[in-house]
Amino acid sequence: MLVVHGVPTVGGAVALWAEDSELPARLDRRRAKGPVAHPFAVPAEDLVERLSLRQAGTDVLTLLLPSYASAPSSSPELVRDPLTAGPAPRGRLRLLPWSVPVVICDRVPELADCRLGASVRFLGRVAEFAEELASRGMVVPAVEDGPTARWRPLLTGAPAARFAALREAMPPVCRSEQPGRAPEEVLSASLDALVDGVVRERLSGIRLSDGGNAVESWLAALTGEPGFEADPEQVHALREHLEHWRAGGAPVSPVRACFRLRSPDQGDEEHWQLEFLLQAADDPSVLVSAAEVWREHGGVLRRWVADPEELLLADLGRASRLYPGLESALREAHPTGLELDAEGAYEFLTHSALLDQAGFGVLLPSWWGRSGELGLKLTASSRGTAGAVSKEDGFGLDALVDYRWDLALGDERLSESELADLAAAKVPLVRVRGQWVQVDQKRLAAGLAFLERAGEGRMPAAEVLLQAGLHPRDSELPMPVTEVSGDGWLGDLLSGRLEARLDPVEPPEGFTATLRPYQRRGLAWLAFLDRLGLGACLADDMGLGKTVQLLALEVLRRRGPTLLICPMSVVGNWQREAARFAPGLSVHVHHGSSRLGGADLVEAAAEHDIVITTYALATRDADALGEVEWDRVVLDEAQNIKNSSSRQSQVIRRLPARHRVALTGTPVENRLAELWSIMDFANPGMLGSVHTFRARFAVPVERDGDADAAERLRRITGPFVLRRLKTDPAIIDDLPDKIELKQLCNLTAEQASLYQAVVDDMLRRIGESDGMERRGLVLATMSKLKQVCNHPAQFLGDGSRLAGRSGKLARLEEILEEVLADGDKALCFTQFAEFGGMLVPHLSARFDTEVLYLHGGTPKRARDAMVRRFQERGGPSIFVLSLKAGGTGLTLTGANHVIHLDRWWNPAVEDQATDRAFRIGQRRDVQVRKLTCIGTLEERIDRMIEDKKALAQLVVGAGENWLTELSNRELRDLLTLSGEAVGE
Repeated sequence: MLVVHGVPTVGGAVALWAEDSELPARLDRRRAKGPVAHPFAVPAEDLVERLSLRQAGTDVLTLLLPSYASAPSSSPELVRDPLTAGPAPRGRLRLLPWSVPVVICDRVPELADCRLGASVRFLGRVAEFAEELASRGMVVPAVEDGPTARWRPLLTGAPAARFAALREAMPPVCRSEQPGRAPEEVLSASLDALVDGVVRERLSGIRLSDGGNAVESWLAALTGEPGFEADPEQVHALREHLEHWRAGGAPVSPVRACFRLRSPDQGDEEHWQLEFLLQAADDPSVLVSAAEVWREHGGVLRRWVADPEELLLADLGRASRLYPGLESALREAHPTGLELDAEGAYEFLTHSALLDQAGFGVLLPSWWGRSGELGLKLTASSRGTAGAVSKEDGFGLDALVDYRWDLALGDERLSESELADLAAAKVPLVRVRGQWVQVDQKRLAAGLAFLERAGEGRMPAAEVLLQAGLHPRDSELPMPVTEVSGDGWLGDLLSGRLEARLDPVEPPEGFTATLRPYQRRGLAWLAFLDRLGLGACLADDMGLGKTVQLLALEVLRRRGPTLLICPMSVVGNWQREAARFAPGLSVHVHHGSSRLGGADLVEAAAEHDIVITTYALATRDADALGEVEWDRVVLDEAQNIKNSSSRQSQVIRRLPARHRVALTGTPVENRLAELWSIMDFANPGMLGSVHTFRARFAVPVERDGDADAAERLRRITGPFVLRRLKTDPAIIDDLPDKIELKQLCNLTAEQASLYQAVVDDMLRRIGESDGMERRGLVLATMSKLKQVCNHPAQFLGDGSRLAGRSGKLARLEEILEEVLADGDKALCFTQFAEFGGMLVPHLSARFDTEVLYLHGGTPKRARDAMVRRFQERGGPSIFVLSLKAGGTGLTLTGANHVIHLDRWWNPAVEDQATDRAFRIGQRRDVQVRKLTCIGTLEERIDRMIEDKKALAQLVVGAGENWLTELSNRELRDLLTLSGEAVGE
């Protein structure tokens, strides 16, 4: 059972209550009669609706919460709107009881457009821990008063450390109902309840017993109703048996027995040493040999345990149940170790995992389970090289290549004589070339038979690449594959650094941009994979020029139409970048109610080099787009297909094309399955099914931190994913100090409707006005149109929701998502203080992070504190500032991204704001983005400024007054909304 209460909010009522001098006394009088209702809590019925909980109970709890005399303190995660909230309560904080409505549910709810509080996030971590304990079988049955059957967690070893970490991380609010209870008690009760629920859910439908005596009734209650009836004496006996059974497991002790196996010296094949030691459980580096334990009677270990000698003998006795070879040592009065031969050493090595799982320390030779493993080596041969591949050679994942299998020790191929010696070995451990290796005679025989049967031949190149990343358990071969190598273009793919092996490509004729060295290398990589027909994922960091590299490829290798799918917010950006850098390319935008379909679309695609559309339309018009013979399909912001099970992802991955390219700055945002979806688009089937991928890579890497699985995944995907960061040494020298980018955004239909209404109203009224009235009307209209371009809610001032209604806000969220994913910081400037106040709570909830906000009403002390916190390492990553208040006089070099949300028509003002980050003390390159709505006055005035940049100060002046002098016709041309402005 989970209990969720509404997060307290702070509004104008706080200021009113804080000014009421009689309120504290009235509250105290009311509190004397019982807890006071929390003034800001969300009603339980609203919570049920907001959380979409179909089956949920409601109740009221009394919580002790940090409070002022007049009101409870706001939640730490709460974002106060500094423009509307008024002053915060003052006075001394103390714990006071409040009556809070709650919802009782059976799961941790998923909240949309809400920022989760620390307590809900913590509860989610506890629930994940409970699931993991149940999955690993770290649970035991118990009987409690009632009598009641329960499942309880078994907290030994790593789970005990995890429990301790959760206990230390528990937010104080989790104990607000019963503040006298220790964190450990609260966490234990919560974890017990969650574990019991998880196990019962997994055992649903299983009947362990039909009842009878106490034991049978208890077994039935473990999967049915927890309560059962039985004779009290039988229940007491059952409880004692269970406690004795649990005590037979690994005891909780600060010291444990440890076993260390030492290999023989060179030339000695028989004398292995198994040493007994005692090891500190919380600091494995503290080791005391058994000889010292007996000689010093425990010595330093007595700081942890009263009788080390007795503990050593007891642990040896328990360990002998798992590894019977220890029984001979127990016949000695003071055992210190064992001498083993090769066969005995192998027996201990095969039992070591059991000892480790049972909680004993195990120290094995470094070669065990590592590079000295006997395995298969695959060598493949393909014709052609990275720089010269022809159709006649045969290339691509389906191309057949020559291969040869060999048996190898690590990276070294074994000779026939060495193989004969291994086959003749009588023991499982054999020293070969100075290394000890485990020889499974049955597997060795199977390996030799495999070489005779399929040692040489031809196979598809895709199979070679797959073998490079297969885990031995996933392979159908008799032995693990320890190395895969090749020559020609296949060798280039297997090299691990394909980009570095290619000569940079000069920009093609007709391409007007100047490519930096790393971009020319990226172009060479794209062109190489294009010649092979292999898909590519260009995952360069934000701001490194993925767009220009792709456009250069389009100019370099034109064979047929390219379908470019991107978010609506960047359609205009692609149009203009193509016109600017590749003017020879013909571009068609597939969008709008009058978009083409059927034969008309096929004909139009054949007449153009690039067809641009959006993810939503590509999904909706998949059948029509599928009729076109696309040479290439490109996905910009490819993370839009990260959910492989969504219809959008499935439809887009099925679009036919000779070549596929994915562009994304965040190939993995939350889970590795997102990478599978992108790679399955680029090279379908290369990573197998999504279920196979999860089992082979996602679960081992995400759950267990398996470095080997991560390395195998890199080997498979490495040739097809190019990821360069701004921090890479090879990139830093290529970059300018400041990168300025225009981010063109589309309007939503709602924005377009409001925009047109404002323009029509002005044009109707302007003919009847002149002088100061006309100037005031023009300036007011400009301000309104800017607000519309920002967000309808800003223009309407109705406090409505922000999500999904503004193309500019959508682009801002995309940019900030990449900024946060890279661990960077950003300044967001707006000339409208009220818009900044609206953005702060929205962005805070959207990214679950604190967002700072500085405006003209911010007191100096608060202003200085915000600047200091933003500059600190680990401080907030997003800082929203009003242009007037934050545009000058601040040093904010903690940010390396500057975003201008709305345009100020004097470039000098924007430059001054940019210089808050781009100034002395800045050690990183600064990326500056200016968000501009396509087809609106924002884009047209920006174009006018660019055309007259040299005279900008003279022509444009210090503000927008120059606009008031335009004629009625010029104003109409300037303000009229173009057809391309509207997004989806």
